[in-house]
Amino acid sequence: MWRATLTELVATTLTTCLLFTLTTSIISCLESTTVEPKFLIPFAIIVIAFFFLLTTVPLSGGHMSPVFTFIAALEGVITPVRALFYMSAQCVGSIVAYLVIKSVMDKNAEEKYSLGGCMIDGNGEGISPTNAFILEFSCTFIVLFVGVTVAFDKRRCKELGLQMVCGILAGAMTLAFFVSISVTGRAGYAGAGLNPARCLGPSLLKGGRLWYGHWVFWVGPFVACIVYYGFTLTLPTGTS
Repeated sequence: MWRATLTELVATTLTTCLLFTLTTSIISCLESTTVEPKFLIPFAIIVIAFFFLLTTVPLSGGHMSPVFTFIAALEGVITPVRALFYMSAQCVGSIVAYLVIKSVMDKNAEEKYSLGGCMIDGNGEGISPTNAFILEFSCTFIVLFVGVTVAFDKRRCKELGLQMVCGILAGAMTLAFFVSISVTGRAGYAGAGLNPARCLGPSLLKGGRLWYGHWVFWVGPFVACIVYYGFTLTLPTGTS
């Protein structure tokens, strides 16, 4: 368990490249007057997520997010104690990652975009917490239904192979994120987080408006996990 926990911590920290890519891509999109740069964000997600999943799945399960750890605990794939260690490691990894980002990001950009953290505009100009909750719930459920259903099915995993399963998971995450930023299209919301730990890092380091609606990035995905778990109980034995 300790080795797997360390893997989760290191993997979450090393996804600094993912976090940094997403942060700079989001800032570039906001600064640009064209729509095309938004396609850089999903592209970055699917490429980097795929390789990180490919590396970490055999070592720890490749969670790198409290969402996947929580659903794994609900499904009985890991124990509650292991889940607690995983989530703690993921949160620490996020903080370390954003410490790195904070040290290299331009101070003006850091102030203007709140360190590229998960934001919900509290001035009434962007998306409301209720709508953000609906998006977080919906996008997380999509990832669970498309990706986790396959990942937790041992027979299908064996048939498809590790590379294909990782590709499906990365693709589901990319689809959910792209849908969320396409539907909103507003400043003050950077798209579905799909990872509460990622949102926690910049909130702790920067604070301020990042705490407004922060609960959405935890409650939305966790409620989606509970609903998905209830859905899997209705499936025939061997399909989940």
